[in-house]
Amino acid sequence: MANIYDHAYDLEKAIRNSEEFTGLKEAYEAVMSEESAKKMFEDFRQTQVTLQQKQMQGEEISEEEVEQARQVVELVQQHPQISKLMEEEQRLNTVINDVSKIITKPLEELYGNPEEPQQ
Repeated sequence: MANIYDHAYDLEKAIRNSEEFTGLKEAYEAVMSEESAKKMFEDFRQTQVTLQQKQMQGEEISEEEVEQARQVVELVQQHPQISKLMEEEQRLNTVINDVSKIITKPLEELYGNPEEPQQ
């Protein structure tokens, strides 16, 4: 029987070779190759990181910060290359979430799903 880590590396390789990852990589490279798109995307990512750090530290996020984040999101969604990148990222995230559900199924079966009533 193969080592479980060998299977994990096989899964990593499958993800790298997947249509979803290839699409994401191409979209990312397109954004990074255009200076204005790259700057806009980096600003968007920095805004996300800053707000996540504040949340994790239990700090209050001001209305001004929320509004600024909303404006940044609206701006990047209007940029065709960044919008495409976000779509491709969502496609890959769906695959990864599905895989995660599959590989955690033994634990769910063992412990049961607390969200579902036991029969």
